[in-house]
Amino acid sequence: MTEQKRRITESVNFIKSRTPFTKNVSLAVITYKNPVFLKEFVIHKKIKFSEIPPEFECDTKDNEGEFMFATLKDENKDAYILNGRFSFFEGYSMRDTAHPVYVLKALGVKSLLLIDEVGHLNPRYEPGGVSFIYDHINLMGDNPLIGENDESLGPRFPDMSNPYDETLYNKTEKILLDKKFKFYSSVYLGITGPETETEAECRFYREIGSDVLGYSIVPENLAAIHSGLKCAAFGMISRELVADRLKEITAGEQLKNRQKAEKYFGMVFKDIVSIL
Repeated sequence: MTEQKRRITESVNFIKSRTPFTKNVSLAVITYKNPVFLKEFVIHKKIKFSEIPPEFECDTKDNEGEFMFATLKDENKDAYILNGRFSFFEGYSMRDTAHPVYVLKALGVKSLLLIDEVGHLNPRYEPGGVSFIYDHINLMGDNPLIGENDESLGPRFPDMSNPYDETLYNKTEKILLDKKFKFYSSVYLGITGPETETEAECRFYREIGSDVLGYSIVPENLAAIHSGLKCAAFGMISRELVADRLKEITAGEQLKNRQKAEKYFGMVFKDIVSIL
């Protein structure tokens, strides 16, 4: 057994020993900490990430995530929710950022919903809006698949021709259109952060075909495709990154924009989760 597989198995066994569920769970959600749309779930139990072995080496504990066991309200649909994530810019390795995805796969999950806070590069977009991600560009300079490959987890060279599952995308898009929900179909750019972007960078990022950027979804998606999970992804737009109109934004303004996007996304969140 590889070291990676051993660590995954250790986490899986711990979670199984504490689960309140008696049946298989096919859906998981990975998001940043405490978005308002999580109110659509009944939370049965929470486990802090630090309680789940193995312990990862990182000094950043300020925004510790939680592994939640949840059920969608008024629906007989259970889900695992990662309320918070391991981020590369916090000092975790790429393998660490992807570890929860492999754990979810080993727990029996089939579909994964990824949600990130993003900035928009496309001048047609607006802060407070919602981006629906259909593809990505990886400029993070790293990859969770680099190094020894465990064939029991996935192939050496996974096929990335369908990273955000087309069938899930089409089903979800139909819901959004039927609800007359305004969204932005987007190519997501993965960069390291945590610094904000310069005007020259924003211009370059837009010119290579990116609509929004963030710091988290790419490694999680790579692990999902490697392990055989179907993946859908959304971005809550909190800031504008359009070259030639770039301006400083306060943390308070950014939070306000993100919460506006969350509130709007909450109008369709339950419908989306119900079909994943």
